[in-house]
Amino acid sequence: MNTSQPTLPSSSDSCPECADSSRRDFIRVFTGGAIGLVAGQAAAEVAAPARAAKPAEMLVRELFASLTAEQKAALVLPWNHGADKGGMPTRLKTHNAAPLGKKIAEQFTKPQQDLVKQTFMAILSGEEAYERISRKGKWDSSESFEGNGVAIFGDPSGKDPFSWVFAGHHLTLRCDGNSQPNTAFGGPMYYGHSANGHSDVNVYNDQTQKVMTVFEVLDAAQRKQATIVGSPGDGVGALKAKLTEKPEAGIQYADLNEAQKSRVTGVMRKLLDPFRKEDGDEVMQLIQANGGIEKLRLAFYKDNAEKGDDRWDAWRIEGPGFVWNYRVLPHVHCFVNVVGQA
Repeated sequence: MNTSQPTLPSSSDSCPECADSSRRDFIRVFTGGAIGLVAGQAAAEVAAPARAAKPAEMLVRELFASLTAEQKAALVLPWNHGADKGGMPTRLKTHNAAPLGKKIAEQFTKPQQDLVKQTFMAILSGEEAYERISRKGKWDSSESFEGNGVAIFGDPSGKDPFSWVFAGHHLTLRCDGNSQPNTAFGGPMYYGHSANGHSDVNVYNDQTQKVMTVFEVLDAAQRKQATIVGSPGDGVGALKAKLTEKPEAGIQYADLNEAQKSRVTGVMRKLLDPFRKEDGDEVMQLIQANGGIEKLRLAFYKDNAEKGDDRWDAWRIEGPGFVWNYRVLPHVHCFVNVVGQA
């Protein structure tokens, strides 16, 4: 294989809608250790193929085998690219644009583009999830499926570690065949939508509405404990710092009554519904290994004390090795990181 490496863009992790602004930068219900997918209502017809019968990892290998030497030189980076200087490996970074600066339409032949789409569908739970993640087929500033991009790290052809990274505006998802140890989703995940997070136009508004049902069943003292004036931050940098700290903000799951706990588990189901079952299972396993759901905390953030409780700026679910950091305003940015603790 050509050992030359693709040139990385100078930066693809800043949201273009936030660049010139001073604005501030859970898990599926589990029963008996199993995580069930919620089917939901049939989605509107989506311009995407039916759910691939092949596992995503097999499709990545098929795509990799189809690449020419020139494509590999442009698309494939070493597994530990970027880690040699002591930083985060490039494969674990999130992006707000095509990860290598080139779009799918510029990277792949038509048959290869179909493989990319099949792979993307295979890491989701179905057509409704595609409708949501694609933001009803509009993809925010990426504008189309082909306006996103793909990077491959490592070598998917055999038993070596690899990571397939799909990214565009307000989106970074991965498939890595569990190459990244003790890490759900293959690394930090990022999703968002340009619409106001409290608007029903926002495709993730139902997640915030579900979280609000938890706040509604808290008593006055619990609401005070769960509410924080300030910001939890935005981006993977904030998540990485929090993973090594004992969460202190918000209200702990273990302190809730049974009815309140049921609301929280409903939130968890809602958050993981878009993703394939095996990724939800891995989240569950890591939560259990890190001390269980009892260690998780939920907090609501607003930028000033006078703001009403129906207009949260952000909410956050956090615990040992677990962060689901969701900015509601001015539009949705959600960063997720779930790892096993040493």
